Amino acid sequence: MPQLKTYRLFISHSWAYGDAYEKLVKFFDEHPNFSWVDYSVPKNDPIHNAPNDKALYEAIKNQMPFVNCVVVLAGVYSTYSKWINKEIEIAKSVYSKPLVAIEPWGSEKTSKIVKDNADAIVKWNSSSIVSAIRQHSI
Repeated sequence: MPQLKTYRLFISHSWAYGDAYEKLVKFFDEHPNFSWVDYSVPKNDPIHNAPNDKALYEAIKNQMPFVNCVVVLAGVYSTYSKWINKEIEIAKSVYSKPLVAIEPWGSEKTSKIVKDNADAIVKWNSSSIVSAIRQHSI
């Protein structure tokens, strides 16, 4: 069997909806023949206690140069999230990283901002998500 590529991923999400992030991590961990490293900002990371927005922006920016792909949970809340919008800006404008948008399970509305910046938009299905990451990663 050929060596699997290990995908370095930044998962953009809102901790107000942390359960979706946790489910996505579980998808990746349990998906067969998928190796990945999480470059997201964990909830218990000191970055969250940054002294100001500039420090937090720089901390997030420092995570992204190493990733193959940015994954965004495209719930409608993303439209109103200052930090998800900044993460998209960093991914696309600063580093030209591919962005895979995941529409939440059973959602009727998704973020237009996320979809407008996405290289791929997929449903909440582990095979679709992993396939899009493999196809669009750099």
